[in-house]
Amino acid sequence: MLIIGITGTLGAGKGTIVEYLEKQEKFRHFSVRGYIAEEIKERGLQVNRDTLTIVANELRAKNSPSFIVDRLYEKAIETDQNCIIESIRTPGEIISLRNKGAFFLFAVDADANSRYERIKARASVTDHVDFQTFLANEAREMNTDDPNKQNLKKCIEMSDYRFNNDNSVDELQNKVAQVLKNIQMDLQCKNINNGIRK
Repeated sequence: MLIIGITGTLGAGKGTIVEYLEKQEKFRHFSVRGYIAEEIKERGLQVNRDTLTIVANELRAKNSPSFIVDRLYEKAIETDQNCIIESIRTPGEIISLRNKGAFFLFAVDADANSRYERIKARASVTDHVDFQTFLANEAREMNTDDPNKQNLKKCIEMSDYRFNNDNSVDELQNKVAQVLKNIQMDLQCKNINNGIRK
């Protein structure tokens, strides 16, 4: 069983990678954002970027920096399938998942102007902002000394594989497909070697 985590900047293409892995590689998808949104709805609050950030930080501070992804991991292992956990935003989440087994972190980035145009095009509830607000939102999530708050910069630095998404969707998908093939070959070799040693 393989778990892939997805991190990256706002509008970089995390969803594009997830869609490819779901449709073409038959991975199951578990969303940190979806988990937090459900918690927000249960509290009777409006789902927006501010409440997503506040509630996520509260859950981590109350429980542990990896609390949300640990819950999603528990759901993932019940499927006994390859799974994606999107989106990873704290170093503690990465450390916890790496301690659990075959986990690899993908990071995706792209030019800020391109990313802003993408979020405008997808027109989700949390994306109705001007360019300066978009940049400010991202800056708020990029770096912190608080282990319970978003630290995208550090997560990207800790990734196993980084993808630039300044070109076509096909190019990004081809890069992901090649990396996934390499990972699966490496895991297969390790399993064979472990069998020989036994």
